[in-house]
Amino acid sequence: MPIAVLCRINPLVAPIAAGAALLASSTSLMAQDQAPAPRPFEALDVFELEYAADPRISPDGAEIAYVRRSMDIMTDKARSNIWLVSVDGDRHRPLFAEPGGYGSPRWSPNGDRLAYVAAAGDGRGAEIFVRFMDTGATVALTNLPESPRGLSWSPDGNHIAFTMFVPGDGPSLAKPPKKPDGAEWAAPVKVIDQTIYRRDGGGYAEPGNAHLFVIPADGGTARQLTDGPYDHNGAEWASDGRSIFVSANRNENNDLDPVESDIFAVSVADRTMTRLTDRDGPDGSPVVSPDGKRIAYLGFDDKKLGYQAPRVYVMNADGSGKRDISGGFDRQIEEVVWVGDEEFLILYDDRGRKMVARLSMDGKVTPLVKDVGGETIGRPYTSGEFTATGDGVVAYTSGRATRPADVAILRADGTARRLTRLNDDLFADIAIADVEEMTWKSTDGLEVQGWLMKPPGFDASKKYPLLLEIHGGPFSAYGPQWSAEAQLYAAAGYVVLYTNPRGSTSYGAAFANEIHHNYPSKDYDDLMTGVDAAIAKGYVDKDKLFVTGGSGGGVLTAWIVGKTNRFAAAAVAKPVINWTSFSLTSDFYPFFSQYWFEKTPWEDPDAYWARSPLSLVGNVETPTLLISGESDYRTPISEAEQYYQALKLRGVETMLVRVPGAPHLIAGRPSNLIAKVDNILGWFARYRDDADGGEESGESAAN
Repeated sequence: MPIAVLCRINPLVAPIAAGAALLASSTSLMAQDQAPAPRPFEALDVFELEYAADPRISPDGAEIAYVRRSMDIMTDKARSNIWLVSVDGDRHRPLFAEPGGYGSPRWSPNGDRLAYVAAAGDGRGAEIFVRFMDTGATVALTNLPESPRGLSWSPDGNHIAFTMFVPGDGPSLAKPPKKPDGAEWAAPVKVIDQTIYRRDGGGYAEPGNAHLFVIPADGGTARQLTDGPYDHNGAEWASDGRSIFVSANRNENNDLDPVESDIFAVSVADRTMTRLTDRDGPDGSPVVSPDGKRIAYLGFDDKKLGYQAPRVYVMNADGSGKRDISGGFDRQIEEVVWVGDEEFLILYDDRGRKMVARLSMDGKVTPLVKDVGGETIGRPYTSGEFTATGDGVVAYTSGRATRPADVAILRADGTARRLTRLNDDLFADIAIADVEEMTWKSTDGLEVQGWLMKPPGFDASKKYPLLLEIHGGPFSAYGPQWSAEAQLYAAAGYVVLYTNPRGSTSYGAAFANEIHHNYPSKDYDDLMTGVDAAIAKGYVDKDKLFVTGGSGGGVLTAWIVGKTNRFAAAAVAKPVINWTSFSLTSDFYPFFSQYWFEKTPWEDPDAYWARSPLSLVGNVETPTLLISGESDYRTPISEAEQYYQALKLRGVETMLVRVPGAPHLIAGRPSNLIAKVDNILGWFARYRDDADGGEESGESAAN
């Protein structure tokens, strides 16, 4: 019987009953206040992650179309939908009922229509669709043999330009005889004469090139405007709609000049092409000023350096009057957008952060947004995109160490607001590790920046194993960005150190080119002094150090174990082990011997060998795991196999993990990301040698 009823019946027991009621009420409140402790981030949580990409603000600045990406646990692939959100964040809704393969949303000039690319739904590839925003009606514009890219509306909204791969005729040396009816012969041979004959993530390339097309915005036949053995990129309309600006390398032997490109004006009426730039170096990303009189673009004078940062140039619409307006700004500019006719917005990296800033015609840079990012799920690389209205309202992807990308807006008055919270439901009950920035001096006094991610439930009075995670590139940058891999390492009880050693971008040309024709070299010292700085904080166990890295980070991991035995175990992912074999088997081989070395391997074999981790394999004692994708054409799996076999011959503890079907981006599918991390953690657990060991130690730290 309820206590309240008993109290009404017998006043003598009221004080006792009231006390019991208060105790019960207090206990209930305590139970509500003491919610279960957040659990660690787990492997299957990778499938629950979502992030925003490609935000496109409408011409009137009222709403933003963006691509919302999620993971399908049944197909083990990313899926995408196009969502709309008003700039006040109140109206957030999908464009389509179910996510699929929707992408590339592009507003018409007056905002009444939205073009996008999606699978046709009948087994064909991707097509261009247009949605009428007032009625919601959608129409397929195209029936294309290949996927379209780079959609661009004409100024009057009557046409859409795009680029598309056009197959060509392959070479032939012999005509095979006719096989008998019903015979089962081997597949026909493939004859290759292309310089770039395979592409990482794309497989062996079919003959052909990317060309410019234009199609009426209400449907019809797509017209091809360019031809020849050249690839064409981008599609920027002139203000009068009579021509389209593209970038291309239309020089002889263009495949052997991998960074070269120029800007051309292509006549829509008669397809004639006018070259607007002609220097030795890449020119691209043309953007027409609102008044149509000038073109801003990105480029640089090619000096065959390992790192060369694009700068902002402006020229008249006819190609005259070229000038560099970047001034003394020493950062890599990735995108430029006109704001009015005299200023720009630019996207760039600075000290591990992706930024949006205002750039004046006299080269003055004023930072506006410092939290662009969150589009790389696996490792904490800088990433992100933005678009803007003519009056400077910016829509961008906002990311940080504890969240993948959301959609955010920077208003004209300078105030910023995050409009979506795509992962708040997932992270409500998960202990997400945060990061702490640190800097230190390398052996030669150069300042180096890095970040420490601590296990959830971190206790500074305890000692933790340290996991050094090294980025690839090597000309790239980590930052305070979301990283599912680092989060899983931290959840397993490791303090994770990731850094930007010399050679990293976002610190200027001099810092990046410290490794020009000298990689690996003193970047090793930057990493080792970073480990020392982490140990000096007092909570790292110096006898439980682990190291891993992928691509360029795999190079450095293999270099490290050839130089020191201080690490308990190492995991080398998709590395370069032998610079000679790599430079002659990588898909992008015309680049490396020109920009990363002074000469070809047969002209200077000693230079290639001196920088190869294989040259140090005789020193290795550290137990070392190798991981590589079986379809990696950037750093072919033969590189990892060389090192594995060399370690076996030496009797060093090693294993080789082959990832079936995976290109250089091993973690491109969620299950592969999980497998990569789990195998690295499983390898390290063998040599961790602590009381709990492996995952149990991680759970203990999290609790």
